[in-house]
Amino acid sequence: MTRVSVADRARSRAFVPHAAVLAGVVGGVLVIAFRADPNEPGHYPGCPFLALTGFYCPGCGMTRLVYALAHGQVGTAFGLNPLLFVLLPVFGYLYARWTVRTAQGLPMGSALFKPAVAYSFVGLLFVYWVARNLPFAHVLAP
Repeated sequence: MTRVSVADRARSRAFVPHAAVLAGVVGGVLVIAFRADPNEPGHYPGCPFLALTGFYCPGCGMTRLVYALAHGQVGTAFGLNPLLFVLLPVFGYLYARWTVRTAQGLPMGSALFKPAVAYSFVGLLFVYWVARNLPFAHVLAP
């Protein structure tokens, strides 16, 4: 019988958050991909911000984007939420970096977490939020 050292158990426990995030993302994608088409009303809750104000939020179109990507409709997915579509590889990179850094025993760090980048992202999000509700930028609306 092999004995597992305390260090090995601690190293294994360090990956529990990674597994939880991965399971949540995969589970969410599977539910959206195989449950029901979000383009048909009544299957998923709508956006509360849109329901209350009549304006699109930065996340509007997200569920339909995931559904389209899960069914190989890349162009449709891009049209539903261009900002999220462009950010998906960034999220994938950050998840991979987090996993590698944990495996190396290092804390997560990235230039993307610097204050200037974070504030720029919040500014971009705000501009996107406003722009997708303007008549001349209807291409950004879902």
